[in-house]
Amino acid sequence: MPGGNKEAWPHLKPIFQAIAAKAPDGAACCDWVGEGGAGHFVKMVHNGIEYGDMQLISEVYHVFRNGVGLTNDEQGDIFAQWNKGVLDSFLIEISTDILRYKDTDGEPLLEKIRDAAGQKGTGKWTAIAALDYGMPVTLIGEAVFARCLSSIKDERVRASKILAGPSNSTYTGDKAQLIKAFEQAMYASKIISYAQGFMLMRETSEQFKWNLNYGSIALMWRGGCIIRSAFLGDIKSAFDNNKDLESLLFDPFFQKATANAQVGWRNAISTATLIGIPVPALSTALSFYDGYRTARLPANMLQAQRDYFGAHTYELEATPGTYIHTNWTGRGGNVSASNYDV
Repeated sequence: MPGGNKEAWPHLKPIFQAIAAKAPDGAACCDWVGEGGAGHFVKMVHNGIEYGDMQLISEVYHVFRNGVGLTNDEQGDIFAQWNKGVLDSFLIEISTDILRYKDTDGEPLLEKIRDAAGQKGTGKWTAIAALDYGMPVTLIGEAVFARCLSSIKDERVRASKILAGPSNSTYTGDKAQLIKAFEQAMYASKIISYAQGFMLMRETSEQFKWNLNYGSIALMWRGGCIIRSAFLGDIKSAFDNNKDLESLLFDPFFQKATANAQVGWRNAISTATLIGIPVPALSTALSFYDGYRTARLPANMLQAQRDYFGAHTYELEATPGTYIHTNWTGRGGNVSASNYDV
């Protein structure tokens, strides 16, 4: 994902593309990204999406193990099957291998690993950038916080002994149906994560005049990348169809994909919630989707509250761009605070 001086790229392109990983169609997974620090930023977003994908897989594993009672080998078989369909990806592939791997005593090595995740910072940087530029990259943020929660292992052990959960923590319904629901939930949530990542890149590209080629970025991620997955080609097609695409969710392919997955998506998350197993990344993906498709959110209440306690003003639907302060109690003044964005 090289960035920098555009005039230097033709001189370096033959070298970089010769040594780069190749996609299934033989294309080199390396191309010029944009001016300045565009390459570093795109790589950071790639790693943030990686955090999200890993968390989604971990949540499904958690539900299947603790809530459904599936063995690691059974889960490995499920993941292997998923890897032949829309979820085909490097991370599903290696998770299959991890689930099936046995220690020297014949027991799954995975179950001996301490559940306290480390991190090098790129997911956190992506979340910070999202906050800085006002983009709702919620899934990557939740993936980072999930690692933070995992790291307070001793505190969680103490909490597990005193905090109540649901009386029934085991799924008793149709296992095959639930497995299918989680496949749909994983796929839809993955779409949301990538859509959010591209939203962040779009915003920064506009601010820094990087003129990012989003379709080319998706192609670069098809090989040699941890987030390598089958549907990156669908992302490339979406931007080929509309280079000014505002959101992946506006593309007909991804509209249909999320719509078709919706019932299973909702059932998977509600099931996990009812049996008390946390699915923060899956949940925030659905919440984002529902918020994004809502024409009128309750931010009017937030604006009224801000004006009530801090005279921060608000806009009326009829006159956007005009800021008003109301003396809500009859006891305050009519002077508004300095207007600011949050």
